[in-house]
Amino acid sequence: MHKDIIVVGAGISGIAAGYNLQKSCPNKSFAILEGRDSLGGTWNLFKYPGIRSDSDMHTLGFRFKPWIHKKSIADGPSILEYLNETVDEYDLRKKIIFNQKVISANWISEKSIWELAVSNNGAEISMSCNFLFMCGGYYSYDKPYMPHFSNQELFKGPIIHPQFWDVSLDYTNKKIIVIGSGATAVTLVPAMADKASHVTMLQRSPSYVISAPGEDSWSNALRKVFPTKIIYFLIRWKNILRTSLGFFLARKYPEKVKDRLISLVKDELGNDYDVDKHFTPTYNPWDQRMCLVPDSDLFNSINEDKASVVTDSIDRFTEEGILLKSGDHIDADIIVTATGIELNALCGVNVFVDNEQVHAHNKLSYKGMMLSGVPNLAFSFGYVNASWTLRADLTCEYVCRLLNQMDAQGVTACVPNEDPSAIVDDEYIDFTSGYVQRALDRLPKQGKKSPWRNYQNYLKDIFLVRVFSIKDSTLKFYNPEK
Repeated sequence: MHKDIIVVGAGISGIAAGYNLQKSCPNKSFAILEGRDSLGGTWNLFKYPGIRSDSDMHTLGFRFKPWIHKKSIADGPSILEYLNETVDEYDLRKKIIFNQKVISANWISEKSIWELAVSNNGAEISMSCNFLFMCGGYYSYDKPYMPHFSNQELFKGPIIHPQFWDVSLDYTNKKIIVIGSGATAVTLVPAMADKASHVTMLQRSPSYVISAPGEDSWSNALRKVFPTKIIYFLIRWKNILRTSLGFFLARKYPEKVKDRLISLVKDELGNDYDVDKHFTPTYNPWDQRMCLVPDSDLFNSINEDKASVVTDSIDRFTEEGILLKSGDHIDADIIVTATGIELNALCGVNVFVDNEQVHAHNKLSYKGMMLSGVPNLAFSFGYVNASWTLRADLTCEYVCRLLNQMDAQGVTACVPNEDPSAIVDDEYIDFTSGYVQRALDRLPKQGKKSPWRNYQNYLKDIFLVRVFSIKDSTLKFYNPEK
């Protein structure tokens, strides 16, 4: 099979790619290859209790498909339903080919094509395309981060990772330990607390946790008066500007923002609770992603004694639970290891240019979506300080502009040529989170000046993607030498 464009992945980014290609490049043939047997990416993979967005749906939703439900922070099944509705509304399902896992991609310069090795239900087949668009997310679906704890095999009860949740697990009246302090942990704890005997969130160090209303009161009120699309546009931009301002203030006044965030937690839990120990990180706000909880659900579970937080290090597992470095022991019937994800570069695909393997860590990222020296390839990598979809949408718009520019110039290839004056040893993402730090040797670098910077700034990226000319001194448009 040959297509003009092959999109890897049928999650949020892949669906956005399909919509934009169909709308802006109607004469191009494309297919969306999905390695699993259904679409949705994250929202189809994760099944753990309480699975939900950690961004508001007015920005996590697509710009072209309004989110019409009352809940602004939505549960996983509702998000998956929204993605399926989008695919059907824009007739994209016919473009998706399931059970097609891309193993490798080799750029053939003399032909200006990508040759792909694809696993089709275990059997390897070949495909080709002129342009390859990586939209398969940023983490491994098959291999989460699962550190081995001392004497882990001694524990008598089930040990489960949220990425491989057993939906038949009955945790009614069980004592549960959730190891972790990130978004998954703060989601799981209140979700399980209503049925469990008690849930303990065991963390080595705390994260920033902020509460937000589960519903957007402005959206729900205005929807009674104004058309849905207008309301969606207004609320989307309200939330974009609010998030952008919050990030700006956190970077400019980190201590003041930190004090404010901690004071909000103290308001939730009271003066007698040890907020300094359990909810005061050692790092500044937005050095790592903040944890969002809807309607104070985590704090409510703690106040009702359905859940508790323990900040300590694990010494070893025992038959009955976990022994801590402090000497304390936590009893458990079930242990959940919400220890994180493993980041992937380029969807885990082995990429070659004329049979020479591409190592992303040795490349500069161009506008956060292409690699220096790698022709006709783009990748979607969302924001870490805002909704993933905002960046995915912009990336898809840019790719369509790029494809149309290539056609206008009558060329079959384009490549960002590395600028020696931009080279600096800056990581692709300036984030201290463990899942990022573990993957630095797999991610590209960013340069010291535009277009090699990865700004993590939606307002700035709008100009780079929608306003500024596609053509610059860095991007080379060409035909293969005969």
